[in-house]
Amino acid sequence: MTPAFAQEAEEEEEVRSSVSGTNVQENQIIVTGLRGSLQRNLDEKRNAAGVIDVISSEDIGKFPDSNVAASLQRLPGVSIQRNGARGEATGITVRGFGGDFNTTLYDGRRISTATGGRQIDFSTVGVDFIGQLSVLKTPDVSLSSDSIGATVNIQFPKPFDNPGFRAAVTASGSIQDRSGDIVPTGGILISNTWNDTFGVLADFIYTRRDTDSNRVYVSGWPGGNFAPCQLTGSAATSCAPTGATTDPAVPASDQRTIPGWFPQQYGAEQQRVNDERIDARLALQWQPSYGTMITLDNNYSRQNVTSENYAFGVWFNQTDLRNVELDENGTAVNFTQAGSPTDFTSALNKQILETNQTGLNIQFEASDNLSFEVDGAYAKSKLNPGDVVGSLNADVGYGGALGTNLQFIVNGDSSGAFPSMANFGPAGVAADWANTALIGSHVTVNQTQRNTDELWQVRASGQWEQDDLKVQFGGQYYEDRFDFANYSTFVNNFWQAYAGYGDPSGRTTGIAPLPASLYEGSISLDNFIPGFDGALPPSLFVFSPVAYQDYLSSLGDPQAQNIPGYNYGCCGSNFTGTFDQALDGGSIRDITEKTWSLFLRTSFNSEIAGMPFFFNAGLRNEHSSITANGNGTVPLEILTSTADPTLLTVVLSAPQPLTATSSYNYLLPSLDTRLEITPEFQVRFSASRTITRPTLNLLYPQLNVPTGQRIGALSAAGGNPSLKPYIADNFDLAAEWYYQPNSYLSVNAFLKNVSNFIVGGVTNQTINGVIDPTTGQPAVFAVTQQVNGPDATVRGVELALQHVFGDTGFGFQANATFVETNRPYDEQDISQTGFAVTGLANSANFVGFYDKNGFQIRAALNWRDEYLLQFGQNQNTGAFGAEPTFVDESFQIDISSSYDINENFSVFGEVLNVNGNQQSTHGRYSNQLLDVFDYGRRYTLGVRYRY
Repeated sequence: MTPAFAQEAEEEEEVRSSVSGTNVQENQIIVTGLRGSLQRNLDEKRNAAGVIDVISSEDIGKFPDSNVAASLQRLPGVSIQRNGARGEATGITVRGFGGDFNTTLYDGRRISTATGGRQIDFSTVGVDFIGQLSVLKTPDVSLSSDSIGATVNIQFPKPFDNPGFRAAVTASGSIQDRSGDIVPTGGILISNTWNDTFGVLADFIYTRRDTDSNRVYVSGWPGGNFAPCQLTGSAATSCAPTGATTDPAVPASDQRTIPGWFPQQYGAEQQRVNDERIDARLALQWQPSYGTMITLDNNYSRQNVTSENYAFGVWFNQTDLRNVELDENGTAVNFTQAGSPTDFTSALNKQILETNQTGLNIQFEASDNLSFEVDGAYAKSKLNPGDVVGSLNADVGYGGALGTNLQFIVNGDSSGAFPSMANFGPAGVAADWANTALIGSHVTVNQTQRNTDELWQVRASGQWEQDDLKVQFGGQYYEDRFDFANYSTFVNNFWQAYAGYGDPSGRTTGIAPLPASLYEGSISLDNFIPGFDGALPPSLFVFSPVAYQDYLSSLGDPQAQNIPGYNYGCCGSNFTGTFDQALDGGSIRDITEKTWSLFLRTSFNSEIAGMPFFFNAGLRNEHSSITANGNGTVPLEILTSTADPTLLTVVLSAPQPLTATSSYNYLLPSLDTRLEITPEFQVRFSASRTITRPTLNLLYPQLNVPTGQRIGALSAAGGNPSLKPYIADNFDLAAEWYYQPNSYLSVNAFLKNVSNFIVGGVTNQTINGVIDPTTGQPAVFAVTQQVNGPDATVRGVELALQHVFGDTGFGFQANATFVETNRPYDEQDISQTGFAVTGLANSANFVGFYDKNGFQIRAALNWRDEYLLQFGQNQNTGAFGAEPTFVDESFQIDISSSYDINENFSVFGEVLNVNGNQQSTHGRYSNQLLDVFDYGRRYTLGVRYRY
């Protein structure tokens, strides 16, 4: 491992030229700070067995970026995904493969994550005291072969990386331009060794980010068929769309025969996010004798993300739309809906993710040629532990008699426009949009997801090395157990306790008006998303869901007294005044995955025609077994709501335990070669087979039908414990030219043939013969389920250039990735089984820097083209399968700078998103906006001390 404290002691140092390829000192260059880090990264890339990129700490407590993913995006072939509300880089895509296709390790160990996937959220990783990040784009069979994208190894410093006493302290404050609050970040690291025998390293980091982001959203663009009478210019005197398409008894104008897409829900929202994280690490090392090292370490992190959300939303049903104008692609770009209700919502959302990993590593040399390593670890991750409520929601508004003949208008492409509404407000009176005298209570949804992930792992390996030959061998076992449970007010139907909007809307249920004290202010929607076309209503309400629910509870127990406005048709005798969550029995999942691995790797150095030649061949066998337990339920009855004609309640059977098992075995070979044609120029060829396992949250055995649903949007989801891994045959051919110290040019072509793609199909099904009371026919559910399916080929080229202009201090890094597939998305395919490779996009990065005499400044420019993120949208109930989500093209500029006051103290500053980049997504067509987030700029100023 590259020491985290490397090259700290001297302000200037001599290094041997990386051009010579020998131990002859050719010249001297200054390699402090950023340039010293870049040189170490370059050396490791050049000498690696396979295709690898490295980012190392510039010094103790001085990592290049404030976020791990932000650092990784500087590398060729690596792009990032951002959390829209926070603007934080939370995940990476490598060569077009994102999320769960990439494995992230801590010091070579797997990480548990209670989110349910295999990827980690990089915003949960404290970056200040990381030693090195390594991105392995070809597999190291002694480490892992189960990532089709890449293996990211995060390496932490240890006491004997740099013996003696070391300390580092960092403190900073940051502010986001919209939130206006300065929030702190700070960390301390202390390391010491005694008598070359015992060492201790401890660090602690506190990080906080506050972000106010503005969002305009469409929850989904489901596909379905319109009736001719719904279209603009229709001459039909009446319009009653039905499901019939060939029934001679139904007028042709009422038969739904014209395919198209419509927005399921539309609104705007401000999210005020507080992201707090604690990271702590303790590492103990004991060297009882020469050649033996025992390391015991513990990594702890706890992230608490709290958001206050204020929004409005309007709901659309396809059969209720009139005067519909469809564009050439079938998108409803203009329509009206009579009786449209309007809801104002407030939510207090919390997500706590706590992870703790303890590991023991023993390395010892049995002889000059033979060494062994044993490594074991236990990790546990918890999502929302304790009594935390994941989401407290308040929903108020008007409808019924105050419903409006609302008009919806698409204004243009999703990258520059959001839709507009006309004729909004109670009964179409825009001046009464926020008239609190007309607003009443509606639904109250509380939900909490509680997951636990436990991971046991042990690895034993040996290495025999003599002259130019090295043989590595060993095995690994890990066991991953994932428990999942969901609690909500949907289960007991308490969400509808005070639904209906009250008297002003002509309803007997719902409380109106609500106390004026509940309204704490408003948020203007004027210029809500700067630079975007479109028009929004005037404002949003600011009000507390906690205070709102407390008020409704203060009305008393509706079972003990008559409470006007309570929805006596909703909850039987169970609701006594408080909005308690209930456990969804059908959500319970207990999934265990056990994997045994054996590996063998041989490498040697030789010559071909006098040119140095490196050869590395490995083989890894992986055997996995899965046991999936869950509770199955089926719908028994569907009930309408007396409070709101758009709401439905699905009555479920009692949960029944289900168990399923599966297993698979794969032999995974790898080959890496490197030929040094000249001391400055080398070529590589690599070939391998790798797998990516399905995420644990897809392996449950039951069909899950939500209890709280809406008319025209019935849905269900099923797991599949028999899913097999993706399999990829990978090929790399690279040429690298190290033409001067700290500078190189490389071209890398890659090809991946991937089979067993896991696809989420959406099929329309009846379940248990249950009747839809709104149609009198068997209820049709949009059922989502994952299956192994098609094959695809992904190919591309990575270009990278790093250049330092002598000893001027100036330099730059530039890279670009061009990628394509034989299975692109076909927007004209409206079958249930449409398929395409997700995540593929051309990308480019440029980092220009100056680093000399203790002063450093760096500007990073990152561009990524439009790409298909996933199949599925927030509302995905259409007739044409899983609708896609595309992320629009993005370009962001970040600037950072630091100055060394002396050899111990430095100051630093950072501006993120200098150009005000915004994140937007769309559906099947570019004018089907799904989300646009405006998360502004962030400014940071801080100090560092190191000793």
